[in-house]
Amino acid sequence: MKKRQILTLGLSVAMTTGMMAGVVSANAAEDPVTLKWIQVGGGMPKTYDEWLDQINPYLEEKIGVNVEMEIVPWGDWDNRRNVITNSGEYFDILFTDQNRYGSEVSTGVLLDITDMLEENAPELYKMIPEDYWNAVEIDGKVYGVPTYKDSSLSEFFVWDQDIADKYEIDVEKVTDFESLYTALKTIKEGEGGSPYFMSKNGANFLLNLSYDDLSSGLPAIGVKYDDETMTVVNPLNDEELLSKLDIIHQMYQEGIINGDAPTADDSSKYATFFAAQGWSGAAKTTWGPNNGVENCTAVQYGDTVVSNTTVRGSINGIYSGCEHPDKALELLNLVNTDSKVRDWFYYGAEGVDFEYTEDNKVHRLSTDWKMAGYTQGTFFNVTQTDDVDFNQWDEVKELNENAKPSVMIGFNLDTSEIETELANCRAVYEKYYSELFTGAREPREMVETINEELEKAGWETIREEAQKQIDAQK
Repeated sequence: MKKRQILTLGLSVAMTTGMMAGVVSANAAEDPVTLKWIQVGGGMPKTYDEWLDQINPYLEEKIGVNVEMEIVPWGDWDNRRNVITNSGEYFDILFTDQNRYGSEVSTGVLLDITDMLEENAPELYKMIPEDYWNAVEIDGKVYGVPTYKDSSLSEFFVWDQDIADKYEIDVEKVTDFESLYTALKTIKEGEGGSPYFMSKNGANFLLNLSYDDLSSGLPAIGVKYDDETMTVVNPLNDEELLSKLDIIHQMYQEGIINGDAPTADDSSKYATFFAAQGWSGAAKTTWGPNNGVENCTAVQYGDTVVSNTTVRGSINGIYSGCEHPDKALELLNLVNTDSKVRDWFYYGAEGVDFEYTEDNKVHRLSTDWKMAGYTQGTFFNVTQTDDVDFNQWDEVKELNENAKPSVMIGFNLDTSEIETELANCRAVYEKYYSELFTGAREPREMVETINEELEKAGWETIREEAQKQIDAQK
């Protein structure tokens, strides 16, 4: 009997030891995977460490991951991106857009996730409209998750309404550059300074609202959205565009536009007036607060349009060398489908940057959160703030649904034979566009110079190849 007890005890110890070893082994296998996600924004947030302490335990519990964020300042983004993509530097997830997505696919930076979507991100796959998945396809394959947000393009004139009222300006009637010039000249004469704040991007939205650049990353080539003949042209030669640039040049010369516009970044500065992409409700929720203006009004300029390029305005791709692509996709799925995770990314650290109210809204405690909401995930599961009595995302959905589609939607330009020419032409465009679209130099003379250099850089080769592909798919 005693022998049997000893044997039983021995078996028990052995089983316990085995079970403990199994637990240790399981725990080791379940150690969280740390994913590095690189985005553009206002730089690293001040409350980043507090934010990590909150979000990582939740992510670990939900999908077994931790995140490590790198938020690159706007002004450093181009240089930092070149280093990341050209040096083979490791990351797991990278924010990209219409200017870079195609080249990052063709150079092998991004992973083909087509066959992973339904298994690793089923909710996300169902949530995003099929047309948007089609818009990010290249040769029938998906290399990034499009951000389901204001995926159409709407441009707004944004005003400090108190200043407009002071000079009896009816902002609802200021919907073209002629009336804009008159209104801003009146304000300048009364207030001094430069009432129209521009960053170095200037009024390049004028191209975006009129021409589909075929996701080439070269705004100096495209097809007009409503051109049923699908003819590839140089949008810079459009007389309608040039006449608007004439007025912008006049405003710059007269000091209505800030003199440092060709080099200015998008950092928050007070502005009486500026132009921005978005929706009218953002005047109350974002543009006004960021501008230090309580009484802010936004009036739409032009039509709302949708194209491959507008959908590609925000994409998150997974590195082709990612060690845990399944986990990276699970994280993107969670950000887009879990409202709590989405709020952390959008608003910052709970209790520091924001708090929830009793009626399940968000009360912002600061506006210093540096991550850019549009780079992360859908807008449609971001919790509404308590400072407005409307849900701004309803307007965004309505704009998407009523957008005028480009005649080129669904067309994907194969750039494999023209990568060199595209790179050369992009370099020409990037050399001049800031001065052109901020009005710093005479636009018609500038366009002549740009066109001469584009021709030398291979623009005609690009046009011929693009037209050939379009004609073949008609």
